[in-house]
Formats: sequence, C-alpha cells, structure tokens
Amino acid sequence: MITVTEATATAGALKRLSDEGVSIWLDDLSRKRIESGNLAELVATKHVVGVTTNPSIFQAAIGSGAGYEEQLTDLATRGVTVDEAVRMMTTADVRAAADVLRPVHDATGGRDGRVSIEVDPRLAHDTRATIAEARQLSWLVDRPNVMIKIPATKAGLPAITEVIGLGISVNVTLIFSLERYREVMDAYIAGLEKAAKNGLDLSTIHSVASFFVSRVDSEIDKRLTVLGTDQALALKGRAALANARLAYEAYEEVFASARWTALGGARANRQRPLWASTGVKDPSYKDTLYVDDLVAPGTVNTMPEATLNATADHGGITGDTVTGGYAQARADLGAVEALGISYDEVVQQLEDEGVAKFEAAWQDLLDAVTKSLNSKGVDAE
Repeated sequence: MITVTEATATAGALKRLSDEGVSIWLDDLSRKRIESGNLAELVATKHVVGVTTNPSIFQAAIGSGAGYEEQLTDLATRGVTVDEAVRMMTTADVRAAADVLRPVHDATGGRDGRVSIEVDPRLAHDTRATIAEARQLSWLVDRPNVMIKIPATKAGLPAITEVIGLGISVNVTLIFSLERYREVMDAYIAGLEKAAKNGLDLSTIHSVASFFVSRVDSEIDKRLTVLGTDQALALKGRAALANARLAYEAYEEVFASARWTALGGARANRQRPLWASTGVKDPSYKDTLYVDDLVAPGTVNTMPEATLNATADHGGITGDTVTGGYAQARADLGAVEALGISYDEVVQQLEDEGVAKFEAAWQDLLDAVTKSLNSKGVDAE
C-alpha cells in the first residue's frame, strides 16, 4: 500500500508536468496491469490520465499468455479464427482500461481518460478497410472514452476525415514529418466540418496527433556518426527535439487560423499534439530528455513505464521548453540538411519502417495466438 506521503514524493515532477498543461498517458497495457490494480494505482499516484496501445504492446502482453488463459480456452472451444480471437482479447483489455479511466474522462469533459486501440496495421495503405475497421473497433469497445488509432499514411488521411466525420474520436499515429503533420491537422478539420454538416455535436469529438520523437534521433544520429566530423557529432541528439518543436509551431498556426475559428465557435476541440516514442534509445542521453525538453501547454506525452518512473524520480520540469525554441529548431534541422542528410528521406524511411514494425508485431501476435488455440485442440483458421 502506497501512503499519501510516498505518492506525493514520487509524483512531484509529474505533478509539475501536469500543471504545465501536459497530459501524461501511459504507453503500455496488459490484462495483468488492469487486474492487479496497477493501472488504477498509476492514475491515483502518478498523474496518468490516459493509455495508448499499439501492436507491439499487445504482442508483448498477449504473447506472454499471462492473464489470457481462460479467455483463450473459451475462444478455442468456440472455434473462432485467430483474427477474431486477437480482436476479442485486445478489445476486452481496452474496454476494461477505459472503465478504469472513465472517471478521468468524465472529470475532464472527455479531454483525457482516453484509451487508444489501433486498426489492424495490415490495413495501413487501404483507406476503405481502415474506415470499416475503425467503425468496427468503436462498436466492439463500446466506450465513450476509446480512441481509434489510424496511421498517418497517405491512405490514412482520408480515413481520418471520414472517421472523425462519423463522430468517432481518433488518435493519429506514426507521424514523423512536418508536412505530413499539417496534412493530418487538415484531415481532422475536414472531418469536423463533415461532422458539423451531419449535425453531430462537435464537443464530443476528440483527437490527438502522435508525433514520434526518439526514432528521429536514432536515424539521424546514426547518419551523423557515419560522417564523424566535429560539426556532425555536435548535432547528435538535437534533430528530434527540433522536429517536435516545429510541429508545435505548426499546431499553433493551424489552430489560430480563420478556418479553425468557425469550428472553435461550435465548441470543437483542438487536435492536441501527442509526443510518442519518448523512451530514450541512446543510453548516453538523459532518460527523461523527451519529457523535460518537450513541455508545452495543450500537449500529451505518452510514456513507457520506465520513462514515467524516471520522470517521477528525477525529471527536470522547468516550464515551457518548446515555444521559445523555434528559431534554434530550424537552425538545427538546417544544419543537418547542410551536411547532406535528407530530412524528407529520413522521415519517409521512418514512416515505412514504423508501419512494417507494427505489421511484424501483429503477425507475431497472430502466430502466438494460433499456437495457443491449436494447443487447446482447435485448428485456428
């Protein structure tokens, strides 16, 4: 049992982060975390007000088998396909997590208390199938605080518009480039305009745009290391923060536009930037780098548990670390380009790799569930 004093001591930096207008979401979910009460504890003691999932998270959780044996037995007895089995397990977890977060959702008017679940990553380049999957997931989870994750591929953009137009809240994922981020915001606004024409209450529709951070440094740092000059090495660890800060600048511009003003007057909600992939990949960097240096009002930071705990322990939250850095951010990305590292090439590569990694994780999950169903005497089709 955690005492009030202990909870206050561990959550000081997290409270400061929250007070700065950053919503803290946990980038992880498992049935064990829900049933043990751990998720509720994180909400109560560490300012966690949302949860994100992805195919890799579910592969790790369900692939371990912990907490899923009884449901797997029932699914095997019913003779369901492996795809149906996976959907039944993942939506059950998201539904249960949404119930844990429901008080936060109600207290914040739907702004937080959100739990995200992703469309089948194999549909990332199929607009119509993504829309159908989003509708199905929304229906299956059947909770007002669910968010459907749609990847920011070219095919995903019209799907975002259509799904928002149906009144379904969306977490747009796998955003790496500033150009694509502006397209995502445009797709969201177009969706709200469609929802308004359909007579829907815009105040009930929410969205976040998941802008990936650490992977940008991982790829650009690798290229800077190959160059090996003092100038190149001095730029390591700066591109990801620069990219994210310029994304926030774009966010400020778009949601101060005349087009947005009309929707805002109809009680529409801004699509908040969400900093994703905030676990540090390079051990030489401070483990709270992508938290401490990306503090700005109206944002979300979704953290793996290790990053959450590190921030609680020694996070350096000193106020807004984004809005004053736009000129330096442009200079840093410009310096990288000047060394012959193509920004456009890097962000497209990261998008392609992101989709491929989620497809691979999903396939691993399907394989693990197939093995479990077959071990119970049923052939998974």
